[in-house]
Amino acid sequence: MTYEVGVAAQFEAAHQLGGDFGPAARLHGHTYRLEVSLRCAELQPDGTAYDLARLRQAVDAVAASLDYRNLADVPGLHGRNTTAEVVARHCWENIAAHLREAPSGTLAVRLWESPQAWAGCEGPLSG
Repeated sequence: MTYEVGVAAQFEAAHQLGGDFGPAARLHGHTYRLEVSLRCAELQPDGTAYDLARLRQAVDAVAASLDYRNLADVPGLHGRNTTAEVVARHCWENIAAHLREAPSGTLAVRLWESPQAWAGCEGPLSG
């Protein structure tokens, strides 16, 4: 059996893509929706997969670090092509760093650029 908990956050950010991306190669902005879930096989002694308040704090901190920014100016994204996939990975890495005490499991990030388009990444937490 797998247990899963998740939270979402929203932030506004600007970026421009390098390469053959049509109009997206010009500076433009998105209202991003960041969805994060943590999956594990075992519940903790208190009956939770993970404390939702702690997960919320981690996700909100990462969203706040990107809010109203040009993604090209964000440490860790500077010099990178800020595709949804790259930004999702950036979010995953920063959220995972906040969850060092989380149980072993999987952290999944889904980053929506619009109501119709998203990119995501998923990987194991060491626990």
